[in-house]
Amino acid sequence: MTMWQKLSLGLLSIFAMGTMTMATTVPVAAACNDSMFGINAWYRGLVDGSCNVKPPSKDDDKAVQKFVWTIVLNLLQAGLALAAYVTIFFLIKGGFVYILAAGSQDKMAEAKNTIKNALIGLVIAVFSASIVNAIAGIIK
Repeated sequence: MTMWQKLSLGLLSIFAMGTMTMATTVPVAAACNDSMFGINAWYRGLVDGSCNVKPPSKDDDKAVQKFVWTIVLNLLQAGLALAAYVTIFFLIKGGFVYILAAGSQDKMAEAKNTIKNALIGLVIAVFSASIVNAIAGIIK
């Protein structure tokens, strides 16, 4: 087994273990703050106890800014989670192309390039998500 196959298999198993641990039981009261597959709702952090979005008062400019920035950061975080899933898809695709290359140098080079680009994308998505989470922590 080559290094690329081991790397693809390792990343796939880590992803599989991560998705299995994400399934948790949540009380009904906290259901409005749930996420699905790591993608949070656009209204996360903006709801009251009965899952209604609480708009800020129009007189308080800082509250309006915080409201808008919370929505923007939630949407960015959702987009970055989707980017991570697309990255995982391309890692798997590159692994399959590599396995099915049957010794063809062109196909193997294409697969290695796909895996390399997917890993670069994953690193960018993870760092971007951590930056968005840091900014969201500052705003709250």
